Amino acid sequence: MNVNQSVPPVPSFGQPQPVYPGYHQSSYGGQSGSTAPTIPYGAYNGPVPGYQQTPPQGMSRAPPSSGAPPASTAQAPCGQAAYGQFGQGDVQNGPSSTVQMQRLPGSQPFGSPLAPVGNQPAVLQPYGPPLTSAQVTAQLSGMQISGAVAPAPPSSGLGYGPPTSLASASGSFPNSGLYGSYPQGQAPPLSQAQGHPGIQTSQRSAPSQASGFTPPASGGPRLPSMTGPLLPGQSFGGPSVSQPNHVSSPPPQALPPGTQMTGPLGPLPPMHSPQQSGYQPQQNGSFGPARGPQPNYGSPYPAAPTFGSQSGPQPLPPKRLDPDAIPSPIQVIEDDRNNRGTEPFVTGVRGQVPPLVTTNFLVKDQGNASPRYIRCTSYNIPCTSDMAKQAQVPLAAVIKPLASLPPEEASPYVVDHGESGPLRCNRCKAYMCPFMQFIEGGRRFQCCFCSCINDVPPQYFQHLDHTGKRVDAYDRPELSLGSYEFLATVDYCKNNKFPSPPAFIFMIDVSYNAIRTGLVRLLCEELKSLLDFLPREGGAEESAIRVGFVTYNKVLHFYNVKSSLAQPQMMVVSDVADMFVPLLDGFLVNINESRAVITSLLDQIPEMFADTRETETVFVPVIQAGMEALKAAECAGKLFLFHTSLPIAEAPGKLKNRDDRKLINTDKEKTLFQPQTGAYQTLAKECVAQGCCVDLFLFPNQYVDVATLSVVPQLTGGSVYKYACFQVENDQERFLSDLRRDVQKVVGFDAVMRVRTSTGIRAVDFFGAFYMSNTTDVELAGLDGDKTVTVEFKHDDRLNEESGALLQCALLYTSCAGQRRLRIHNLALNCCTQLADLYRNCETDTLINYMAKFAYRGVLNSPVKAVRDTLITQCAQILACYRKNCASPSSAGQLILPECMKLLPVYLNCVLKSDVLQPGAEITTDDRAYVRQLVTSMDVAETNVFFYPRLLPLTKSPIESTTEPPAVRASEERLSNGDMYLLENGLNLFLWVGASVQQGVVQSLFSVSSFSQITSGLSVLPVLDNPLSKKVRGLIDSLRAQRSRYMKLIVVKQEDKLEMLFKHFLVEDKSLSGGASYVDFLCHMHKEIRQLLS
Repeated sequence: MNVNQSVPPVPSFGQPQPVYPGYHQSSYGGQSGSTAPTIPYGAYNGPVPGYQQTPPQGMSRAPPSSGAPPASTAQAPCGQAAYGQFGQGDVQNGPSSTVQMQRLPGSQPFGSPLAPVGNQPAVLQPYGPPLTSAQVTAQLSGMQISGAVAPAPPSSGLGYGPPTSLASASGSFPNSGLYGSYPQGQAPPLSQAQGHPGIQTSQRSAPSQASGFTPPASGGPRLPSMTGPLLPGQSFGGPSVSQPNHVSSPPPQALPPGTQMTGPLGPLPPMHSPQQSGYQPQQNGSFGPARGPQPNYGSPYPAAPTFGSQSGPQPLPPKRLDPDAIPSPIQVIEDDRNNRGTEPFVTGVRGQVPPLVTTNFLVKDQGNASPRYIRCTSYNIPCTSDMAKQAQVPLAAVIKPLASLPPEEASPYVVDHGESGPLRCNRCKAYMCPFMQFIEGGRRFQCCFCSCINDVPPQYFQHLDHTGKRVDAYDRPELSLGSYEFLATVDYCKNNKFPSPPAFIFMIDVSYNAIRTGLVRLLCEELKSLLDFLPREGGAEESAIRVGFVTYNKVLHFYNVKSSLAQPQMMVVSDVADMFVPLLDGFLVNINESRAVITSLLDQIPEMFADTRETETVFVPVIQAGMEALKAAECAGKLFLFHTSLPIAEAPGKLKNRDDRKLINTDKEKTLFQPQTGAYQTLAKECVAQGCCVDLFLFPNQYVDVATLSVVPQLTGGSVYKYACFQVENDQERFLSDLRRDVQKVVGFDAVMRVRTSTGIRAVDFFGAFYMSNTTDVELAGLDGDKTVTVEFKHDDRLNEESGALLQCALLYTSCAGQRRLRIHNLALNCCTQLADLYRNCETDTLINYMAKFAYRGVLNSPVKAVRDTLITQCAQILACYRKNCASPSSAGQLILPECMKLLPVYLNCVLKSDVLQPGAEITTDDRAYVRQLVTSMDVAETNVFFYPRLLPLTKSPIESTTEPPAVRASEERLSNGDMYLLENGLNLFLWVGASVQQGVVQSLFSVSSFSQITSGLSVLPVLDNPLSKKVRGLIDSLRAQRSRYMKLIVVKQEDKLEMLFKHFLVEDKSLSGGASYVDFLCHMHKEIRQLLS
């Protein structure tokens, strides 16, 4: 198969999978009799079962086209508008400009005129009333691309090339296609706006990217999300396949590439009931009823047109747009690396936009926290709430208080102020920081957060120099650095008593499932050596952490491993309704003192339960037991729970199987994400009060209700790991790698975090894995270096351009050695009165991180479709406000994007197509709940690669090169069948092998003589002594080292059954679950923006 040959069109943006109740499933696209066979996919990171390879009956492969058109083009069936055929242009991504500090505000027009075609017959149009020729002419004339561009900035040292433009795509302009009234993805010439006058030289310069789409001016129906079955004539291609880390049941079989289905295209189901008069913009942050028009937007959206139909011959298909002419994530990442990866990022200047998360850079702390600790959606925030509402850009910070730093950067200094403790403002309680202003010769200081004047204690007094700065400012971390730690005094401890060192309790499921798979034996063997690597403080010789062991099925077994015993003693608690800990002395022990007894216990556990027939398990009593043990020992700690099945035994927290796919796309879908019973939240609340964090390792063979079981880890700051259909030979490496990292990572226990802000803004909303008992304090039983807390801010007063805005994040926690500490991070942001300054200083990756978390929390209380619509509306409002207020005047046919937000549409589309918001038929309820809670505490780098995976070609770069090969865009068009590619998204790792890869390459990497002999689904590459094998294995190791979870490798051969799984991650293409391609979504976004502006 030629990978670049045509594939059939897929259901339109938002069209559903054909597997919902009430719809006849046996015929697709009017072809009666050809059923859709299913492919059983392996669970997310589970093994992949056998597959059936034959194409569905009645569907033959089309011969490869000689010219090998790009994968997304396809011949349109008779009577149907061609999907994805665009004018071919040769615009490349523009050259990157000189190295600068911030992103260029240059705007990016997209749009181009379509040449009218003379006397075309009417087009088959099921979407709306026909356009008269006068209307078509008017539309086309309204889409001219003017040659005018915004005046170039004054000589600021930024080099620009001339604006690029693309010749207009010739062809007809049928009033049909996905979005109502313009051909799908039709793209006219691109011109390049050059920014705004008065740009300072400190702008980041990213490549000028030209691209354009010209939808007509008329309104059309808003995109449906997922409603109704596949319509007759709609093709079934570009399937969405589940991700092997969280997938379990079979999806529908897609047609083989090249197959197409004919038949008339039915009307898209209307989104709103006919009596609705229009769509109103949604309030940022709410999924509820729509509100009135936004400031400067005039009236609400125009009403959707009625759906009519008309007939006529098929017009000529429009030409296909060159995909290189739309903004490329790869190009933006590459340019940022080249421009900003060489110099250290110095944090001394207020409001600097840091390099992208994909750039390797060094940070020098000179008064603001490193972007490794805090990233903001914008570094220049509006002075007034009206301006913020107009722009709709969420003001948020993604905070990772305990982030690990590269070896070249120093960890935060620890400051000890003795018994007096850290110096704070008397009124707002903010901690001393570089922004505090000393006055009256140093005897007093003015708080930078609330302006209160405070006395300086005599022991802290120091004289000021001629600039008003303390002469010891550079000797004190809290006066010169953005991040530092204070040793806390006894006043900051529970019950005014210094804490004991924390404890780890390992709680092992010994039911039949756990024993049968070999999990218990594997785990006990690993723990013998792993316990030597518990986290320790600084240069301590041994860890202060104590350990304990519990096994359980329907009852709990506690073990006394006191060092004075010759053999461990077991105590059974069968009354699970009233849980207690049967022993205190000897349960939590020092690992070195009790090593012999612990080793003996770990040897005995697999033998003791080897013949068990007990299949039922409990869950809530197990966590209660661990929490009671920590309470009795008067310490905080962590429970490591290894669990295999739905807890159906009679006990508190008993669950029933409520998995119901029929609820998808109904108003009750949200119940699938909610816990079954309130017992889990109550338990989590008790755990947080005790400082008991829970990490859950799940090994399910079927539904286990992740949505409910993950509540306790989620609210206590813990983690969930899921290994579906666990098999020791396939999953051992992944599980043990995750376990080692989880046990060894540095954790802060019994933590409380508070974010303070200067007058004018305040923290109003929080996202992440934590519990909140009031509106200000984020409570975390445990917090590790991978977890983030996302905070949204709103205005409560006017801000001042001169003084800017300040954030201070203070985290009070107990270290692994039992020391109580305060970690402080400070950040100063600029404030602006011009919208252009806001749009010039945004960070798209952080914006997407916030929007994904906002949406993933929204599905708990709102229909998924409403959540998706809210995201689309908000994105359209952000871009429409820019177009209206910041871009230079140009034709309405152009889509103009702010320079630093030009990737917002492609990334947002990836979020909309994700398994949580648009599941394919094969994605399980547990998978969706698992991913939902995972994303909630991801940092910006993790969401960036999770939603837009990295695709790395392996044979393009020289073998001797030690650097990562440059990535290519995540689209099937970019695959060459003579190459191999690694694809990773932080959870999954695929090695795709093209059918025409050279024989020598196959031999060097797989030790077999031909492509056909490669084992599909292989998860380990053979260790061979040749440069290519060493290079690829080294690259895989380096990718795994960059991620917080072990990525299991899956080898995928071109045209193999597993290829559907791989293609699910090619996010620029259409997905089978109804997700739009990047080009189509950009067209849709343009249409939304024009509706707002009109």
